[in-house]
Amino acid sequence: MRRWGTALAAMALAGGALAAATTAGTAGAATQTAAKTATTCENGWGSGEKKAQPEEHTPLGNIRTGRHACYDRIVFDVKGATAADPVGYHVGYVDALHQDGSGEKIPVHGDAILDIRVSAPSYDPASGAESYPGRAGKPLRGVDVSGYQTFRDTRFGASVEGDTQVGLGVRERLPFRVFQTDGHVVVDVAHSAKAAS
Repeated sequence: MRRWGTALAAMALAGGALAAATTAGTAGAATQTAAKTATTCENGWGSGEKKAQPEEHTPLGNIRTGRHACYDRIVFDVKGATAADPVGYHVGYVDALHQDGSGEKIPVHGDAILDIRVSAPSYDPASGAESYPGRAGKPLRGVDVSGYQTFRDTRFGASVEGDTQVGLGVRERLPFRVFQTDGHVVVDVAHSAKAAS
């Protein structure tokens, strides 16, 4: 009888320890989930046009996108660009995307369209060799924005007189920012009209 009592007491202690460990694990997971949903996004980007003095630069190398907690991002890779030798750009919302040069309308999916122009041609001005394989009216090669919270579509516009034009379809007219780092022009579009980070 004493053996049964000892065995039952040991099982009760083990069960209590298991319950405590499970509760601690659940509490830890809940804390991590709360931390993820409590991401703070700063305000103040605005949705007005943004530009930097247009200066033609070395050819455009690539265009790529990425998803972040508070915004979706599109990056234009321009080799050799630095803070001392920046790339010109002009970014703003338009009612419709019209191709530079021809003026032809290019359909872009989304409830709002950002017309992005970067002062880096998609070809080498000296040789005429293509540096970025953009085709007018076609989606950007290698870029898939399905599943993005803000981005809906990308379309290559043109590369005329040293500028490359891209149409970016977004969910709605949302705040955005433009900045440069060495070798890159970056455009971030917020997930929310109230907050961006």
